[in-house]
Amino acid sequence: MFDLSGKVALVTGGNGGIGLGFAEGLAEQGASVCIWGTNEEKNSAAQTRLESYGGKVAALRCDVSDEQQVEDAFARTVEIFGHVDACFANAGVGGGGANFDDMTPEEWHRVFKVNMDGVMFTFREAVKHMKQSGRGGSLVVTSSGTARFGARGSEHYSATKAGVIALIQSLAIGQARYGIRANAIIPGWIETAMTERAFQTEVFQTRVMKRIPQRRWGQPADFRAIAVYFASDESAYHTGDTVAIDGGVSHF
Repeated sequence: MFDLSGKVALVTGGNGGIGLGFAEGLAEQGASVCIWGTNEEKNSAAQTRLESYGGKVAALRCDVSDEQQVEDAFARTVEIFGHVDACFANAGVGGGGANFDDMTPEEWHRVFKVNMDGVMFTFREAVKHMKQSGRGGSLVVTSSGTARFGARGSEHYSATKAGVIALIQSLAIGQARYGIRANAIIPGWIETAMTERAFQTEVFQTRVMKRIPQRRWGQPADFRAIAVYFASDESAYHTGDTVAIDGGVSHF
């Protein structure tokens, strides 16, 4: 049912964390996968890991906050694979933890450039391609629980993660006639390089863990199946949704 042979998936920020979890699930089910990342060493390691599943893989350096780099990387992706069926806009940066009343415009825009502008640039290229190809496709964005609950000291991060949900809902409506569906994923507390420093503190462990009904941190592997589902034809009638993969946090 979820065989992705012949499908091509693009995952931004696919060289680690949740993005690599997405990419591994896709590759395991037979999809060709292109990952974008800014760290060449991580790109190379992730490519080697994904190639072990036996499919075609490419890793491109791309800073999604740079419009020209996104345009060039997407064109190169299509050149390598011929088309793109599923686009996962996963690349993102965290907030700086500054008090809101001390936040500078530079810090505000640093987060927005990647988490909002980067998603827009990526999806704009994907939509143009999917419409021109006539194949339609699937758009998936990685949001955050802070879109619902907020986060002190990361107001800019929360705002971007709420913003991409609104973007997804609008894309689901506007692009449906072209066979393009759009959905968002809200991760819970996931062990990645981005969260490593916070997870190591005793206060964080004590306060946060008891709010997770499953009593464990999420892992990138927990995102393999949802990626496969949204990339497959089995999700053809599923659009405009926000799916939480969070161990029950949002319902606790």
